[in-house]
Amino acid sequence: MTNPTTSLPLYERVTRKNTIARAIELSILSLLLSLLAYRILSFQDHGFSWLLASLCESWFAFIWVLTVSTKWNQVEYKTYPQRVLQRKPEQPPVDMFVTTADPVLEPPILTVNTVLSLLALDYPADKLACYVSDDGSSSLTFYSLVEASKFAKLWVPFCKKYSIQVRAPFRYFSGESMSSQDTSPQFQQDWKNMKDEYEQLSQKIEDAAKGSIPCELTGEFADFKNIQRRNHESIVKVIWENKEAGNANGGVPHLVYISREKRPKHPHHFKAGAMNVLTRVSGVMTNAPFLLNVDCDMYVNNSQIVLHALCLLLGVKSDKDCAFVQFPQHFYDGLKDDPYGNQFVVFYEYLVRGLAGIQGPLYGGTGCFHRRKVIYGLSPYEYDEEISGKLSDKNLQKTFGSSMEFTKSAAQTLSGSKSTSSSSHDLLSSVEAANQVAACVYDYSTAWDGLDLWIDDRGRPNRTHNPRERLEINHLHAVPARVSGLRALRRACNDDPAEKVGHRASRNPSHPEKPAHLDTGREAPVQAMPGLPVDPAVGPTVGEQALLIPVAIFIIYNLYTLSEYLRAGLSARAWWNNQRMWRITAMTAWLFGVFNVILKLLGLSEMVFEVTQKEQSSSNSSDDDNTDVGRFTFDESPIFIPATTVLLVNLTALVIAILGFQPVARSGDGSGIGEVIFSSCVVLCLWAFLKGLFGKGKYGIPSATVYKSGALALLFVNLSRWTSMG
Repeated sequence: MTNPTTSLPLYERVTRKNTIARAIELSILSLLLSLLAYRILSFQDHGFSWLLASLCESWFAFIWVLTVSTKWNQVEYKTYPQRVLQRKPEQPPVDMFVTTADPVLEPPILTVNTVLSLLALDYPADKLACYVSDDGSSSLTFYSLVEASKFAKLWVPFCKKYSIQVRAPFRYFSGESMSSQDTSPQFQQDWKNMKDEYEQLSQKIEDAAKGSIPCELTGEFADFKNIQRRNHESIVKVIWENKEAGNANGGVPHLVYISREKRPKHPHHFKAGAMNVLTRVSGVMTNAPFLLNVDCDMYVNNSQIVLHALCLLLGVKSDKDCAFVQFPQHFYDGLKDDPYGNQFVVFYEYLVRGLAGIQGPLYGGTGCFHRRKVIYGLSPYEYDEEISGKLSDKNLQKTFGSSMEFTKSAAQTLSGSKSTSSSSHDLLSSVEAANQVAACVYDYSTAWDGLDLWIDDRGRPNRTHNPRERLEINHLHAVPARVSGLRALRRACNDDPAEKVGHRASRNPSHPEKPAHLDTGREAPVQAMPGLPVDPAVGPTVGEQALLIPVAIFIIYNLYTLSEYLRAGLSARAWWNNQRMWRITAMTAWLFGVFNVILKLLGLSEMVFEVTQKEQSSSNSSDDDNTDVGRFTFDESPIFIPATTVLLVNLTALVIAILGFQPVARSGDGSGIGEVIFSSCVVLCLWAFLKGLFGKGKYGIPSATVYKSGALALLFVNLSRWTSMG
């Protein structure tokens, strides 16, 4: 007789009611179209700035169409993790990937906390394996992980015994009191002991970073002797192997260290290449059907995150119905009111839920659960006989390389048969095969040659999950990476399944989804063209009824976006900070991102992956340490020139308008109050740059940047005046 608990759904799809929001969005769209009609009908009577304003408003209208279509059907998922536990025979193994690249910019203590939070998840330990990719080939990182594995043997049982929620030790001990967990003397004693053990671990890693690693690079550290970061053989080491098969709470999951082979003349494709190697190494060692990848400065703030993901991955009728589950990034110790606009709360709350209602989200680069068979390129449209054709030895070797172990595991994955799980496989016996597939030349003459990890769904739906269970990240240094607008455009409109971008998480979306994905890159070309009183009649004058159109758009749009922030639990100040930062980002980073992609497509430049400085923030920071938090810092990078130029143009425009120096336009009308208001708004958005004009040191804009921006602003102003005077 069928157990009723096994027939219950693992998740529910809940559609949000947003009738009022839809009506407001359609009203804004109709106003934008009306303004464009007015522009077209009045075009012959105006000059250069009118043309620029028309182009910008056309872009705004196009983007708003994408926004409306993306947010039209917002969906969220309610998961039932306990029902997964009731299906014990169906609980599959999961391989977890952590990537790090530089022990200086990414301190090992961050990686250690990320790894510890993964090792302590509420999931059978014998079905979890954690792989750490170290592109820095650092003995310090390896040493830190070895010491962390010893601490994990105490930390994991402690977390499970007392049902600890936050399982990254530095967060748990810095922000959670003992009384919030348990008041018993036993817990208090255990808590104190664990805190002492963690402090000792931290001290060991700190001392090792100062050059006092308690080993002479012998024994298991011998591979790091005289190693060159970009010229060394592959290093695969099993730090800890769980041999308690069948024991759900048995010990600590597998922990494996990987430093892939690198040679000066062989491209390594940065993080994407590291993910390829992680996939292959895990394929010959544990070969779990599901993969989780996270960055080294993240931690899991809910111990049941694997169960929540599996609710969505296992709860579909067919594997073809869900390729991956993307968890959003949230930020710990976030600055009040999000002064840098980098926490993306509203973005995840509305746009990403809208994508979920169409087909699914884009791959976010981290915090994502994948199906291994999708990583291997299995199409949702392939039938069993087509899959069987792929499983011949010739096809397998052509696709997956010469490693017999890897091709065998790939065949198991593609055929859907149960692979050798971590509970029944000797990891140490797989190290030789793992070193082989971690070689820098392994990709050659295979389907992976010159490509990065491939998630080619070609229309396969995905899921996004944004409950309280989420992955958290250091907000100060790890802003979520997004592709530039031009690259998003190329990805959204390309029908060639061979076109893959970044970490190969792109796919050919269904036709309704394509414009929605383009919406994620909407800021790239131009986000805001200021009102320019240097050229009269940029917009309707005070005497024209048409002036009501842009005024209505301005008021309705800003009130609507403000309401979104308030409904998401944010403040009005956070709304303003995000509004100004979207414009600053569009005029700086996104603009250069577009140019970079264009140069890349023309073969004139190469993409460069830069590791950002990451630090472990502390909730115990003093007020003095945070005095300058939120202030902009500047350097001589050309990225600051566009925004500085826009600021100088609008300041000039305001001076010309206020002092009455503006010329008479062809129509005989001078600049209106609307242009003054719009330019004033742009100056307010760029207030940080205005302060930078008078700032000192790192808080001041360098003189060279000011001179270059001034020259560009002068050229633009004179061009506007010349065209307006005919």
